Amino acid sequence: MSFGKPPSVPDEFKTPQLALIDHGWQETFTIVWTSVLAFAVVVSVPRFVRAIKTGRAFKGVFGISESWGQTRYQALSAGVREEQRRVDGAGKSVSARKLEAVLNRVASVLWWSLPGLEVNAGQVILIVGYLVTVVVCIVTDATLSKNSNRPGYIALAQLPVVFLFATKNSVLSLILGPGHGYEKLNYIHKWAGRSIFLCSLIHGVLWILNHKRIGNPITGESKEDTGLAAFGVLCIMVISSLRPLRRWYYELFNVIHILAFVSFFVALCYHSANYLSPWIYPPLAFYGLDLMLRMFRTRIKDALLSPVNSQMTLVHIPDCSDGWVAGQHVRLRVFSSGRVFESHPFSIFTAPPGLSCVTSLPAGINLGARVMGDWTKALNDYARETAKVMEEQDECGKKEKPAVTPESSNDAKENAPSLQVPVQVMIDGPYGGCSVDLGRYETVLLFAGGAGATFTIGLLDDIVGRCVKLRRRGGEITKRIEFAWCVRSFGSIDWFAPALMDIAKVAESSDLAVHISIYVTCLCNPEAVPPIPNCDVTVVRPTIYNVLTDLVTPPNSTSNARSDNARVKATEIKVEGLVVPDVKKRPSTAATATTGVSENSDLDESVEFEPAVRDRLPWVGLGGGVAVCASGPEGLTREAANAVARLQIHSEGRELGPVGVHTEVFGL
Repeated sequence: MSFGKPPSVPDEFKTPQLALIDHGWQETFTIVWTSVLAFAVVVSVPRFVRAIKTGRAFKGVFGISESWGQTRYQALSAGVREEQRRVDGAGKSVSARKLEAVLNRVASVLWWSLPGLEVNAGQVILIVGYLVTVVVCIVTDATLSKNSNRPGYIALAQLPVVFLFATKNSVLSLILGPGHGYEKLNYIHKWAGRSIFLCSLIHGVLWILNHKRIGNPITGESKEDTGLAAFGVLCIMVISSLRPLRRWYYELFNVIHILAFVSFFVALCYHSANYLSPWIYPPLAFYGLDLMLRMFRTRIKDALLSPVNSQMTLVHIPDCSDGWVAGQHVRLRVFSSGRVFESHPFSIFTAPPGLSCVTSLPAGINLGARVMGDWTKALNDYARETAKVMEEQDECGKKEKPAVTPESSNDAKENAPSLQVPVQVMIDGPYGGCSVDLGRYETVLLFAGGAGATFTIGLLDDIVGRCVKLRRRGGEITKRIEFAWCVRSFGSIDWFAPALMDIAKVAESSDLAVHISIYVTCLCNPEAVPPIPNCDVTVVRPTIYNVLTDLVTPPNSTSNARSDNARVKATEIKVEGLVVPDVKKRPSTAATATTGVSENSDLDESVEFEPAVRDRLPWVGLGGGVAVCASGPEGLTREAANAVARLQIHSEGRELGPVGVHTEVFGL
């Protein structure tokens, strides 16, 4: 006997499957952020293809290596070179140039940033869009007063984002190429982590309120206890990641971060084991790939420490000659000075030996460690004290020492660095790099502050080597370069004077115009000015906008922009009697400045200083593009990005052609 089908329950009386709905919004969130990421990858494809052609795309994927005679940059075929020159040069159609000018002006708005913010306008838009997506996924179709799980589910869905943009070796960095390493993408990791914290906080507060409303205990059950444990670990990670703590106790922050995220994952597995698997495997895969590539990129090498003075230690690693491009950095660990468990990032300030113009330093990797904290001070103290002991041993005859004439001894004191101390080091890298290929722009401005010069000197060495030593085999169109460096004292110039001398001497015998401007902000020790070809040393701190405006202004121009905007309050002090040795130069460049001051001099703020960059470099016209790369403190890099944005907004920005910007912040 059949009794028929059971009666169906009307939809309005069905209990909603909240878990299925919440999972759907997890998937929606994932689709949104992966779509944005895919769009960014597609946009970067042309630059990625160019990087493959020039051999820069996958350089250093498996770490630093020794060269076996390969050419650093392979020459392109003649047809490709001519095609690139037509694309990059002024031969574009009028409509194409107008479109490019409009796009450049629109994009320039994204470079703006305000003091106190670590991100620019473009990054702010991306962050706001991310947070809005999170909020929409939490509140849509959810009664949060009854369903406290939705924020928790969205927090879980953000774990892949946090790990993808946190690992030093990620697939994303490989695809985007040099200049888009972890240090450039880390801001997304930070804000995604903050979003996870807020979602977890909302989830926990709503859960506690619901338990109190129905009279259930808040603690005592496994799910509640593991949830509180996971949130407590998350709080520790957030507090230890605050910028002041991260800056002053970075090594402690790093250890806490690693231990905390492992504990966080363990607590999550007990708290939400049934819903965690789709969102925990991708982070583990990202982290596993990072660890594997770190093993490939880690090297233990013999190195030499050269203490220039009490503020700078040069680190030479002579047996490394391949596997990096200009502007990249390595993480350095020194097996001495009592701090073997610490590693710190340092930019490589020379190009690979087959390309580098620097001959006064050992071929290979050259790093500059400015004394800024306990580790760099300990390294400098160790190098100076050990060098002093070695000198005393030499004087006592404990080591054989070749005989030298008085003349050669004086030359060595003047030209050679201090006694070099042998050590063993561990290097991890390379990472980072410059996102702008300087060879695609006719005019280049490199602006650095303090130890940030390690980044821009590496770029200068690279582009001069490509244009002069390799004779533009990669289709480089660069014609003039302004290298600006701001330092606190004249003695700081000695840090990298040998490298700058070598690069300037190579450039002066070619069709590439290079001018070096050194701006000193402290009136002390003027006798330390070295004779660098085509170099002006001035006691002034100009604004980057003034220098950039002067660089792109024709020599005979009397535009209001220059007369009104290209001035700064300062003093250009030149004292008679202190003369920097003259160096033979091309007619297109200015004579070497004779700059000096007394130790008791003071800046006269009533005197106006006007940059004279356009008088030091030959004019090549507009339309060939301008590249601006700045490195140093956060304020300087922000000023550089704002300067380019400001220039683009003005009328003359429409005639510049393509504009490239890259900034490198030296700090945490």
